Amino acid sequence: MSTPRSARPRPSDASPGSLEELVEAPMSLRERKKLKTRQALRREAFRLFAEQGWEATTVDQIAAAAEVSPATFFRYFPTKEDLVLTDEYDPLMAAAIRARPADEPFLTSAREVLVELVRRIAEQERAELYERMRLTASVPALRARMLDGANQPTGMLLDLLTERAGPDAPTLELRVTAAVVSATLTETSLYWADRGGRDDLADLLDRALRHLQEIDRH
Repeated sequence: MSTPRSARPRPSDASPGSLEELVEAPMSLRERKKLKTRQALRREAFRLFAEQGWEATTVDQIAAAAEVSPATFFRYFPTKEDLVLTDEYDPLMAAAIRARPADEPFLTSAREVLVELVRRIAEQERAELYERMRLTASVPALRARMLDGANQPTGMLLDLLTERAGPDAPTLELRVTAAVVSATLTETSLYWADRGGRDDLADLLDRALRHLQEIDRH
């Protein structure tokens, strides 16, 4: 679904230090520098995508706009697609889920953690988050790559489920649960972008995960 230009958040509005606030722990100078470089690359990329389109924007142009070399770009992002489809939030998600009670149903842990994390990200990084999902929803190559699962947190969720359940290897049921939670994140984000970002993303995710819990109870 297309969105009127006036309703779209500007990518350049993203706050460069907000991830550190989400982590709630000090970063080393090296980590902070790497984070700022990644954010600068994304910020300039989204500006160029908005100005001249996905196809017309090259890695060389993005690197030049962020005042780094193309080689530096590829140290942070293997491809232009990875710049849009990857983020730094999986470790935060994993740490928060591990901090939940071990005997709590996994879907409850996932809903409590993911909804709160998405709410905080949307408060501090909404412009970047919306632009990422708008591009993913509108560029066929990005949408197809997102839906093939390569950039989804399924593996991380499966590791958490396996740790909690204690088997030597993931069972079929654990693999299905991880895949379903990951797919719920993806589809909710795409639904949000398809509707022009006018809904509250955290509320949508809470609704979707509650739906999963209802299915699980039956």
